[in-house]
Amino acid sequence: MVVLAIAVRGVDWRAWLADKSRQHLCFGAAIALVPLWMLQAGIKEGLEVHFLGLTTLALVLGWRLSQLMALLSLLLVTVFGVESWNEFGANLLLGVILPIGVSYFVFLLTYSYLYRHLFVYIFVAGFFNAALTMAVKILAFAGYMTWSGQYPWQTVLDNYVSILPLLLFPEALLNGMAITLLVVFRPQWVCTFYDRDYLINK
Repeated sequence: MVVLAIAVRGVDWRAWLADKSRQHLCFGAAIALVPLWMLQAGIKEGLEVHFLGLTTLALVLGWRLSQLMALLSLLLVTVFGVESWNEFGANLLLGVILPIGVSYFVFLLTYSYLYRHLFVYIFVAGFFNAALTMAVKILAFAGYMTWSGQYPWQTVLDNYVSILPLLLFPEALLNGMAITLLVVFRPQWVCTFYDRDYLINK
């Protein structure tokens, strides 16, 4: 709740309410995540996996708005019965706040310390960032499931963590392709992409 409160307070709501296209982009992104998160697979209940798409969301909307729009997506998925209300807090913290925080932090690192080039943005801030974010999310949930006593570690390892290598490349590819299409055809939608830094004089 503290993180969400900081996000809400940091958004320029007057500018957001005055920008209809930005509103449509935010709500469209939130709705787009719902079917992506509903496509789950798993062997044990509570150990399902799905693609995240949160790296793209963080790069497009920024840290604050992406937290709020992902919260909306999680609420919808939970209302539809895909996720349990009992696990809403854990899903919010480990499945939304943590991955978006990691994604945006990696972007800040690339922007601050790496050469600012279009391919660096796509492959590091988009592609590899998404794989790292998926790994952090899966490992965080694995630790939570073991700590909360829902499953022993060996069960979590065999039925959840072992799937991680199969998810890294598809998650990276999904986000990398999305970011590539956006910066090529709709760069004005991506709030972390700046033509003056990544394209001009390169």
